[in-house]
Amino acid sequence: MSDSSSGELRPAATILLLRDAPDFEVLMVKRHHQIDFAAGALVFPGGKSHQGDSDPRWRDHVLGFETVGPDDTALRIAALREAYEEAGVLLARDRDGAFYAGEAAKDIRAAVADDQVAFLDVVADLGLRLDLSALTVFARWITPKLMPKRFDTWFYVAHAPLAQQAICDGHEAVDAEWISPRAALEMAAAGERKVIFPTRMNLQLLAQSADPRDAVSRAAARELVTVEPWVDGEVLRIQPHAGYGAVTEPLAAL
Repeated sequence: MSDSSSGELRPAATILLLRDAPDFEVLMVKRHHQIDFAAGALVFPGGKSHQGDSDPRWRDHVLGFETVGPDDTALRIAALREAYEEAGVLLARDRDGAFYAGEAAKDIRAAVADDQVAFLDVVADLGLRLDLSALTVFARWITPKLMPKRFDTWFYVAHAPLAQQAICDGHEAVDAEWISPRAALEMAAAGERKVIFPTRMNLQLLAQSADPRDAVSRAAARELVTVEPWVDGEVLRIQPHAGYGAVTEPLAAL
């Protein structure tokens, strides 16, 4: 997730890209160790929303514009842009309605990440339309007030286009891998991977599903409860009705 430059609450978006060939897996990236937020952690592709995600010209370059509100449109575009920047996955369709199967050029991805090239121009030049309708809201988390950098992060879930390869950008992300939710949790518990609190909670929620179709169906049916952890003594707590059960997280683990 890209960093906020100050302590204000910033809108952000994260995407859980799922596949079931050969197994039920989610795409995760390892953040660069020199980034100050979640350095070295295994996360889902994501980051803060940029001004370009709200460009009104997107209306002609997305599918599903009419079914989501303006704010949700920008957040979904942010999620898809981050997946493109960090892992080279472009969830878009061509003029015939087929999922894009091309390879994302690494230099263009880097230019988009550095704000030298507009993501909108890349999509338009390829003759594609981002598939906003392919995303389903999975969760919403707000960073606790005790943290200096705070995000209002929407998590989306979607089937990944199987024809595309996930390749990390080497900048914010130094590795990209498909991993089963349970395996990611096991490695985190064993200390083999660093997984921050919100990521771990959403991996646990994802692991309740049998496959991508089940995960999307569960997300669509689940009541969305905005999670904003609060301090209770030496632990963080979250709302018990948010779908994660009774959760406490030691402050020392943050």
